[in-house]
Amino acid sequence: MPTDARPMSKKRSFVRDGIFYAELNALLTRELAEEGYAGVQVRNNPMRTDIIIRATKTQNVLGVEGRRIRELTSVVQKKFGFAPKKVELYAEKVPNRGLCAQAQAESLRYKLLGGLAVRRACYGVLRFVMEAGAKGCEVVVSGKLRAQRAKVMKFKEGYMIKTGEAADDYVDSAVRHVMMRQGVLGVKVSIMLPHDPTGREGVKKPLSDIVTVIEPKDDSMLPVPANPKPVPGLAMAPAVPEKTDVPMAPQAPMEVDPAMYSGEKLA
Repeated sequence: MPTDARPMSKKRSFVRDGIFYAELNALLTRELAEEGYAGVQVRNNPMRTDIIIRATKTQNVLGVEGRRIRELTSVVQKKFGFAPKKVELYAEKVPNRGLCAQAQAESLRYKLLGGLAVRRACYGVLRFVMEAGAKGCEVVVSGKLRAQRAKVMKFKEGYMIKTGEAADDYVDSAVRHVMMRQGVLGVKVSIMLPHDPTGREGVKKPLSDIVTVIEPKDDSMLPVPANPKPVPGLAMAPAVPEKTDVPMAPQAPMEVDPAMYSGEKLA
């Protein structure tokens, strides 16, 4: 982003970064809608600012001999006031188009603009997303679908989390507006991403409610030495005699003085 020589507070810096990202995302969404635009990432380096454009058709983003990407670089440089050679644009291909909500929202938008029925278009997106390996998908279309009365149609399949930290990590959402002849339609696509320990095809962090039961290890008895070596300074416990079945010798009965139990005092 363009740097300013004047000192700036942290709050103003965060606001400036957010406004820059929102305007850049809106610009690329308009320019690269047909190329399968799927988001942008901004990396600030001491020397320059790198802008990575994620799209499904990276060849169309680059253009013939890189002409399109140079044009976009010039537009971004002039619009946001970057110095020459202080901003660079790159194109990155989306590994799995079925798990990208922005790509599916753009696909649904073009299907509706082409005159395809709403129900058929939404079920086509649902099927494509679930076949790509997603855990769940939800498509919501609102507006004047057929009659003058506006309504909302919701299509769901699979497992979808709505609240909590897991919704922030696992759910990818995108919203698009379709300019139809009868009015504006709102399209929202939400995809529940799968869990992938490598982080390539899904979220690396596991869900918090997944419990893994680990089998206990087998108890192995430690070998006991026959003649343990005495430890210096440590007193050994006395040996406990073993029980034997040898009968004990009979003892003579004790003589009891009857005067002790008669209650009379002895002289």
